[in-house]
Amino acid sequence: MSFRLAGLPACAPRGGNAFTRWLGRSILRLGGWTMAGDFPDERKLVILAAPHSSGWDAVWGLAAKVAMGIRIVVIGKQELFRGPLGWLLRRFGAIPVDRARAHGVVDLVADRFAQSDTMWFVLAPEGTRKRVERWKTGFWHVARDAGVPVLCAYFHYPTRTIGIGPVMHMTSDLKGDMARVREYYKPWIGKHRGTT
Repeated sequence: MSFRLAGLPACAPRGGNAFTRWLGRSILRLGGWTMAGDFPDERKLVILAAPHSSGWDAVWGLAAKVAMGIRIVVIGKQELFRGPLGWLLRRFGAIPVDRARAHGVVDLVADRFAQSDTMWFVLAPEGTRKRVERWKTGFWHVARDAGVPVLCAYFHYPTRTIGIGPVMHMTSDLKGDMARVREYYKPWIGKHRGTT
């Protein structure tokens, strides 16, 4: 498979420089990764990244972000933001959160969307690298509260592909929306497991 990056619309939030883009592309090539699909022409997105079964997902996802020169917002547990790592995480668009206050996180991210002209927010709906029966619903609440569509992105380790899937608009039917999103992810296999 030849190396490819996802296509970006003109409205994509940009960041980085020629050196960081080269570095990101080099890391992906060395790892044997490529991308499938293109990003939609949306100024604001909640982007789901699944299946999330390994810490390596963050490495490959960050390399793709840097390679494309996009600026994304992510959340991380506040314990990770101590010392030099905290500075680096903030530099890459991470927001520290107290995971014990889940609804406060939804409000925080929805407010950030309201204050931004352009924002792409990425999270793993499983909320952990372990297999879970039920995905966290925070992404649904953020998308609904902020009036923002959801983009499904995936890691498929058998072919080392980071894929950009469809845009989905969340409705008032939480259960139905969650089932629709989970159905989309059925074919994709993470490093240690799939999503079902």
